[in-house]
Amino acid sequence: MSERRPVIFLMGPTASGKTDLAMALCEQLPVELISVDSALVYRGLDIGSAKPSKDELIKYPHRLIDIRDPSEPYSAADFVADAEREIADIHARGKIPLLVGGTMLYFKALLDGLADMPEADASVRAKIEEDAAAHGWSYVHQQLMEVDPEMAAEIHPNHSQRLSRALEVFLVGGKTMTQLRQAQELNKTAGLAKRFDIKQMVIVPRDRSLIHQRIETRFTKMLERGFVEEVRELFNRGDLHPDLPAIRAVGYRQVWEYIERKLSHDEMIERGIIATRQLAKRQLTWLKGWPVEPTPLYWLYTQDEQGRELLKKEIIDNALNFLQLTAI
Repeated sequence: MSERRPVIFLMGPTASGKTDLAMALCEQLPVELISVDSALVYRGLDIGSAKPSKDELIKYPHRLIDIRDPSEPYSAADFVADAEREIADIHARGKIPLLVGGTMLYFKALLDGLADMPEADASVRAKIEEDAAAHGWSYVHQQLMEVDPEMAAEIHPNHSQRLSRALEVFLVGGKTMTQLRQAQELNKTAGLAKRFDIKQMVIVPRDRSLIHQRIETRFTKMLERGFVEEVRELFNRGDLHPDLPAIRAVGYRQVWEYIERKLSHDEMIERGIIATRQLAKRQLTWLKGWPVEPTPLYWLYTQDEQGRELLKKEIIDNALNFLQLTAI
């Protein structure tokens, strides 16, 4: 057994079954859950974020859920600070931290540590968003390509939040995000990978089309449960706007535009589903390039090689077998 204390990462694309598996593992292992999700941190974003129900959260408490008002931005640096604190507390209680979610940037920042990035500058961010409004995010992407082609190649032109931040870093500090990351690699000491015994699992079906089907079904059910009414309550507050990270969350942005009468009901549904599928694709892209050293990445498939969907017990047993083999 490793002398370093264990930390479990349970990752995967949206609608892959991460939350259900995490809660099931609570019945089998001495774990406590930490949410790794950039939408679940916000109070009032319940239905559209697929937040566990109140009853589920009572039975299976998740740390770092409902810790921010939607008017307050929440960054990867905020997450790392909060997650480090919660991990230390869980270890002090004699338990194992199980981090579950789909915000890959948060997992990566926690695993490797954060580069020393300049503080956010509201005026610079506003100018970038003005340019995007006037010329489109492809224009901003081209600006980033000219100063930081490596980062521009990594970020999709439609991923406005990451795109804006990458260009802002250069404009504020004079160094590109790629340069800052390279400096971080030379001096990497802060990340969890150096200090804990990380167990990494990815839950995903073998057939990616199954994710698409689940996303469509789930989005329809969200609407039936009152997703539009949830966003309307946020809209009616009067202090929120579409440029906030909370309102830019997948699904929320499309429903917000429907409430503003920029989209028809059918367009809102179509775009919401497409945006969620694009999110799943980005998550899988992150995972395909995920580092497997110094710890392996275990792909926990929810289908067998013939395409049969595994029973819940089979998935749980496979997860437990992996964790047992790696000597937790």
